[in-house]
Amino acid sequence: MTDQIFIKGLVIHAHHGVMEHEGKVGQRFVIDLDLTCDLSEAARSDHLADTVSYAAIAAETERAFTTRNFKLLEAAAGAVADAVLDHFPKIRTVRVTVHKPHAPIAAIFDDVGVVLTRGRHD
Repeated sequence: MTDQIFIKGLVIHAHHGVMEHEGKVGQRFVIDLDLTCDLSEAARSDHLADTVSYAAIAAETERAFTTRNFKLLEAAAGAVADAVLDHFPKIRTVRVTVHKPHAPIAAIFDDVGVVLTRGRHD
């Protein structure tokens, strides 16, 4: 299947990280989602009921990402992937990229983060 829905650059303030101040103050994270699903019916019908609402995906992503404070980005990204698959049965696979642009690293860098891909086990 090659049909995709994507959301790029979803900015969420959260309190994830290993350092104590990250849990207290929090910081900005940026999330990208790439979702595969069959969009053929939506392409024919032009009805929202035949696809997945981008707004609903964004809201569920924010909820899953901020429900608890994670130490690791891997765990936060996993929570998002699990929530998307749990709440949207039309989605077959989800690729979650979490960018942490202000990670406490003693280096000059453009970006740091994780990418997780999860799918349904049919």
